[in-house]
Amino acid sequence: MAFSGRTLIIGAMLIVLIAVCYIADRYHDKYITASDLATQRQQTIDDMQARQRDVAALDAKYTQELADAQASIDQLERDVATGKRRLQLNAKCPAINTTSTASVDDAASAGLTDAAERDYFTLRSRIEFAGKQIAGLQQYINEQCK
Repeated sequence: MAFSGRTLIIGAMLIVLIAVCYIADRYHDKYITASDLATQRQQTIDDMQARQRDVAALDAKYTQELADAQASIDQLERDVATGKRRLQLNAKCPAINTTSTASVDDAASAGLTDAAERDYFTLRSRIEFAGKQIAGLQQYINEQCK
């Protein structure tokens, strides 16, 4: 049986076609794998960006609340300093034992020293600051650490 030139050319073309199909299939599989990986990476990036936006909004919210609370405390401190408002305490004042009849009953009133007044506002500020920090961290944990 003799092979003609035409049969050899058709056979060679068939072998080349099979090789091209095999190579194309391999590259197609690699393309699909790379495409899936790129999609996963993009989804991860999108998720991270959304989380960063959420965290930035959360930070802005609590930073503003903290600034507002500090402004309120500062205003209260100014009001107390100018006499617009007063601090009230539950205090016991010892009775003044005098034998003279010319004494005034309310001659000695209870009040804070300047240092105690400053300490009061410092403490109030720190309590507000700690409360805002705790609330912000709790919300961060609830929203971001799922």
